[in-house]
Amino acid sequence: MSPMFSTARSYISLSIGAAAATIVLKVAAWRITGSVGLLSDALESGVNLVAALAGFWALTLAAKPADREHPYGHFKAEYFASGLESALILVAAAAIVVTAVGRLLVPQPLEQVGAGLALSLVATGLNALVAWLLLGASRRFHSITLRADAQHLLTDVWTSLGVVLAVALVQLTGLTILDPMIAIAVALNIVVMGWRLLRETASGLLDQAWPEAEQRQLEALLAAHTGEGLAVHALRTRVAGSRRFVAFHLLVPGHWSVQQGHDLCERLEREISTALPRTDVITHLEPIEDPRSWQDGGFRWDQT
Repeated sequence: MSPMFSTARSYISLSIGAAAATIVLKVAAWRITGSVGLLSDALESGVNLVAALAGFWALTLAAKPADREHPYGHFKAEYFASGLESALILVAAAAIVVTAVGRLLVPQPLEQVGAGLALSLVATGLNALVAWLLLGASRRFHSITLRADAQHLLTDVWTSLGVVLAVALVQLTGLTILDPMIAIAVALNIVVMGWRLLRETASGLLDQAWPEAEQRQLEALLAAHTGEGLAVHALRTRVAGSRRFVAFHLLVPGHWSVQQGHDLCERLEREISTALPRTDVITHLEPIEDPRSWQDGGFRWDQT
């Protein structure tokens, strides 16, 4: 991997550059053709640029270490960028609909369609390449910001291809009313995407548990250390941006020394952090003979 792209922020910077370039190309395509379908495509790229800028801010803030006011770090900043992107998507959809309705009332013929579609296809190819790079980086850095940006760009790619085909159809058939109808269809597609992003953002802000597959992996790891007087309960997980957090109570025989219990906690914390990178582990040691150890709720898992 090139040193130029060794951080999540370097990839979002790439997205910013690509968004600026596609705006220029798509606005040019709209200006020479007069197509509101192509205008809707250009407006969506404008949303891409603002969202990428917000993503850069969020990743910069999320990278800051924990401090006195934010002891768990700043990782949730990524959700604010995702939420802003959702809101901007809905604003762009409203602007597209308003423009399209005006064109429905007063249809206009298109001009220089071939040149305009060529420019739009170049912009679409650029977006597809950047989206592919961002998807890979989102898995590498466990970043919701990169994933949201990549998904948005992929939606933009499919939208752009649909607009290109539809505008070509307008040119072939002469049905100018199809152009604003295309724009309205694009707006509806954007609304669906914005709603999905908004739901994902809300889930993150509400401290959603780990995905089921990761929870099973964690439980399998803990199972290797339970039994014969050892147990785990009150297991809780949550996700905050690119970080995972897990807390649980480790129940050990009451006759163990503090050092024995501490050593086991340390070993478990290391194993979990190794198996599931970007994980913060909090353990609480209790004697297994004390009945009060089971009274604080949470996930109970006793294999004794």
